[in-house]
Amino acid sequence: MKILLSNDDGYRAQGLEALALAIRPLGSIAIVAPDRNRSGASNSLTLDVPVRAALYDVDSYYVNGTPTDCVHLAISGLFDFEHDIVVSGVNDGANLGDDTLYSGTVAAAVEGRFLGLPAIAVSLVVEPGSPRNFASAARVAAQLVSRMAKLPFQGPVILNVNVPDLPEGELRGIKVTRLGSRHRAKPIVPAKDPRGRNVYWVGSAGGGQDAGPGTDFHAVAEGYASITPLQIDLTRHAALPELERWLKLE
Repeated sequence: MKILLSNDDGYRAQGLEALALAIRPLGSIAIVAPDRNRSGASNSLTLDVPVRAALYDVDSYYVNGTPTDCVHLAISGLFDFEHDIVVSGVNDGANLGDDTLYSGTVAAAVEGRFLGLPAIAVSLVVEPGSPRNFASAARVAAQLVSRMAKLPFQGPVILNVNVPDLPEGELRGIKVTRLGSRHRAKPIVPAKDPRGRNVYWVGSAGGGQDAGPGTDFHAVAEGYASITPLQIDLTRHAALPELERWLKLE
């Protein structure tokens, strides 16, 4: 099995190292990751300048681009072999609910799916001062990759995985969930740069709003790893008839 690893925290991130360690026994791995932290890059693809890939280890590259760039390069010609699956992470922070729309971690998995491969995005739900049990989250990812190798899905799939920051022995299990949603983000944080000019930091994410039973928020809060299958089609199919009627109104 040939497994492509990527992330959005950069090629030196602790979560990527833990993921590589856990996944390596399952097959041949290649790593293509950003040269620096690209959190929040979403599905952006670099089109206005060339993207460069530099080798830093065997079948391991860092790229001066986004997570989407990394996976696109890896699958579309950087290697002289085909990959079987894309695994992105382990992200240093949650990708729950609305986070998936901004997440570079999820975007790397989505690009794998765009290019025809099954993909897993895995994130560690850390809190301030939490111990960052990346190995625990990486083991969950490895379990899923192993299972996918034995029992492949019919057609490409994206699994969004969030793991509470607990040692492996303290995880209560894995739950299949839907995406919840957050309250609106906190207000921006104004500041001054060294020259006295106004600058602004994006406010922290809001807490869970739709976070009840069945959601990814609820599973993680209860000590379970959550797995949510994602789809590319953003069409709100139920609204199509209503929109047709609205357009016909005089």
